[in-house]
Amino acid sequence: MTDRRRTPFNGKVAAAHLKGIVDADRYVEAERKHVAVVVADLCMEPGGARDRQLLRGEAFMCLDVQEAWVFGYAEKDGYVGWVEAASLNGHPSDIPTHRVASARSYGKSTPGLKEMGRVTPLPFDARLAVVDEIDGWSRIAWGRGTLPRDLYVPSKHLVRLDFAAEDPIAVAELFLGTPYLWGGNSAFGIDCSGLVQAACVACDVACPGDSDMQAAELGFELADDAPLQRGDLIFWTGHVAWVVNPDKILHANAHHMAVVHEPLKSAIVRIEAQGDGPVIARKRLEIPS
Repeated sequence: MTDRRRTPFNGKVAAAHLKGIVDADRYVEAERKHVAVVVADLCMEPGGARDRQLLRGEAFMCLDVQEAWVFGYAEKDGYVGWVEAASLNGHPSDIPTHRVASARSYGKSTPGLKEMGRVTPLPFDARLAVVDEIDGWSRIAWGRGTLPRDLYVPSKHLVRLDFAAEDPIAVAELFLGTPYLWGGNSAFGIDCSGLVQAACVACDVACPGDSDMQAAELGFELADDAPLQRGDLIFWTGHVAWVVNPDKILHANAHHMAVVHEPLKSAIVRIEAQGDGPVIARKRLEIPS
């Protein structure tokens, strides 16, 4: 049985590469667009429940349009769903060159430290098109359709798209205190698998979007008696946590409604006691050097 989360087929329209695999009315080549808003929900159906989120500048591969909604999949991980058409932009000036590497940043309508201006909050890993730099402020093309405008972001908050972090735990710790949000992928609200994906992607490690996919695909399995080390992952049914050290984990969880550090032993007891069962996998990643 195919996983609808990664099968770009909505019952009528399918991606061209699925021809002969699914029975569709039409098979189409995807059109690449970018997210034009700060955070966009990726929904199970038009106007339906949020599965995941996409951030400013992420590429979305469009296959079908129904009224105000676009069907397709996220380029970074193949996650399929619907996004609001108004949240996408095909404007060429919006092709990203940099991303936000601080926990949170902002774009301001004016450059300069003390210059007043309208502020747009930006989360970690928002993808931005840098035009030039003015005294430590990166000028960002912030166009939507025929109404392009510029924002100015502190240059120290940005890195080029090809920059790869080396320590996923250091990246994940940027999110400490971030509110827990089911299906969330941003520094304004995130869930357990979103936290894992954000840190992996920042370290140039391909990572799927949900914890069951991550348990199946990330890294290699550790023996039950193998010592844990920084950067390992621990999985429960429906949950995942980063290992900070052999005695401590870091995870986004609904018990604390936030991204927190928690002692490993007490977390294992608490999670099993609340009905989510025992640890089902322990994995070790291979981080590119």
